[in-house]
Amino acid sequence: MCGLEVEHDGERVLRIRGDAHDPFSKGYVCPKGTQLGALHEDPDRLRAPIRKRGEEWEEIGWEEALDEAASIIHRTQEKHGADSVASYLGNPNVHNYGAMLYGPDFLRALGSRNRFSATSVDQLPHMLAAYLMFGHQLLMPVPDIDRTDYMVILGANPVVSNGSIMSAPDMKGRLAEVRGRGGEVIVFDPRKTETAAQASAHHFIRPGTDAHLLAAIAGELLRLSTNDGSAYASYVRGVEPLARLFAPWTPAAAARVTGVDASVIEDVARNLYTRERAVCYGRLGVCVQAFGATCGWLLNVINVLGRNLDRPGGAMFTLPAFDIIGGPRALGLGRGSFGRWKSRIRELPEFGGELPAATLAEEIDTPGDGQIRALVTIAGNPVLSTPNGRRLERGLESLDGMVSVDFYLNETTRHASVILPPTSPLEHGHYDVAFHALAVRNTARYSPPLFPVNSSQRHDWQILSGLESRLLRLRGAPARARVETQGRRLLQPEGILSLGLHCGPYGLKGSGRDVDGRRLSMRRLRQAPHGVDLGPLRSSLPERLGRRSGGERYIDLCPDVLRADLDRLKRDLERPADKNRGLVLIGRRELRSNNSWMHNIPRLTSGAPRCRLKIHPEDAKDRGLRAEELVEVESRVGKIEVRIEIDDAIMPGVVSLPHGYGHQRDGVRLGVAQALEGASANDLTDESVVDQVSGNAVLSGVPVDIRRVEASV
Repeated sequence: MCGLEVEHDGERVLRIRGDAHDPFSKGYVCPKGTQLGALHEDPDRLRAPIRKRGEEWEEIGWEEALDEAASIIHRTQEKHGADSVASYLGNPNVHNYGAMLYGPDFLRALGSRNRFSATSVDQLPHMLAAYLMFGHQLLMPVPDIDRTDYMVILGANPVVSNGSIMSAPDMKGRLAEVRGRGGEVIVFDPRKTETAAQASAHHFIRPGTDAHLLAAIAGELLRLSTNDGSAYASYVRGVEPLARLFAPWTPAAAARVTGVDASVIEDVARNLYTRERAVCYGRLGVCVQAFGATCGWLLNVINVLGRNLDRPGGAMFTLPAFDIIGGPRALGLGRGSFGRWKSRIRELPEFGGELPAATLAEEIDTPGDGQIRALVTIAGNPVLSTPNGRRLERGLESLDGMVSVDFYLNETTRHASVILPPTSPLEHGHYDVAFHALAVRNTARYSPPLFPVNSSQRHDWQILSGLESRLLRLRGAPARARVETQGRRLLQPEGILSLGLHCGPYGLKGSGRDVDGRRLSMRRLRQAPHGVDLGPLRSSLPERLGRRSGGERYIDLCPDVLRADLDRLKRDLERPADKNRGLVLIGRRELRSNNSWMHNIPRLTSGAPRCRLKIHPEDAKDRGLRAEELVEVESRVGKIEVRIEIDDAIMPGVVSLPHGYGHQRDGVRLGVAQALEGASANDLTDESVVDQVSGNAVLSGVPVDIRRVEASV
């Protein structure tokens, strides 16, 4: 989302800096943005398709590569059925509007129910709550941080992430502005993060207990609003049962489980209720735990009960120029679905057409009808990013075939039969289809390609269209279907973007304008390379809500499936305290890292090693460990070796390790990343432990044992 100013000589990038004239980022840029040139020029980046022959790789032409990839898919499905070929989409897809716009058509052509993505190791609980409460899976409210005076943050480190489901460049500066105008920022986290260092107050909380804290805050808000009958809008339904449901979660009861003082819980609830502009925000840390869906629900409940939803300074909905939520159906993403089918082995529920990634490995290695026999990955590295990566790794080795759309030979794609490399981010246009829909201000910016491509290159949307058309031809699809597919292929991403802007809220068919009073179009964006300011977030309910059956728009504050999960949460609340509690593992994020996919850039990985296990001094002393020592970390599913970093900024009983490392596997072609110290945190996370409602992976609060690695004699 940051505006970039790029100097180049027509072939090479000379310098990248923040664009001071960008109305959204205003010159801010994080280290990752400055290294797009290094990513583009990376000598390890694949620039032509490759095919595996035995243990070797050979370059082949595009037509042959696409034919072979489509043949692998078709042959497997002909023999074993449509569901025998699975797909996995990684995080980079959401940063690429070509993949965003063309991916759904390819997946429909694939026709498999075994669809997986990074969603279910990340934000799935937020999306499920949005679907059930607001009527659309992408109606996730974002904090109006530029106008708030009181912000509560759980399980998030926005100073490092620059916002997540809260697109906001320069979060450090934005939080400073909150405090500068007399506001407060309160952080709950098992680690005193970079965000906590900028906050008014930080409180340690035991990993995996956020739902108890949130339920207690919600209960306090209900008690504060007992005599306020006008507190909730007419389109809010389901308030009545909440007081009874949340009664067990008193501040004292929640304090016993979470480790957060009861007085702090009471104070936070009071401020969320009495402050004119307040908001409660939670992110990855509240999603990747056993009560992820309940956390997602309770965050929204708190913002409603505190009267902070859909008002300036609270939690608000965006109105993006290319509206993938409320725009034309053909240009947007569907409102969502839940539980239409379940996974074969554990019966985990479908959401939005996808199954939880935690079940991918077992669906590959468990024989029987419906077993996954082949896999298509698109910009994904599930070996490092999904739980129990070693089991998945073994499963990939057993597949009949695998096709990867990726420009790296990494820990996952090394198992592929064919790798189809797309162009780099500087070789295709860019528009943030997804992140404008989650931003703290309404803006729009289109960046044309910086460098031309030659006939030996393909954009990802061309690769996906090529696979789709070949699959239809191999299946003998009617000529009309093939013509319609060809028609979609002729409409390139820029054409789809232009159509979406035209039909959007600021286009010729909409009523909105930019801050200069002008309509928005593709031509207007091309004339404004710094971007266009569309103004602050604005109140939009109930019109923005998704239509329910019968055409009504309302907020369901108490969806049945989430209310039912309170029984499980109550049993956890009443569980006797474990006085012999061992260590539990949490993740963390680094400013110069983005999951596993920018670890091959020298300037982003230079300096002190970052894949160190942070441990509190007391825990290190109890185990006789010293700084920099090599330790073995073991969980139920596996073990790794890493060096420790003693740090009193982490809660006693908790250890922390970033994910995305562990690049030393055989067959990987990542010269910089392979030399990095560290191991994969997801060799420790347990694929059998998921949020029972959503199926989202539990990656936080993993029980581990630690012991010194004795030097060999």
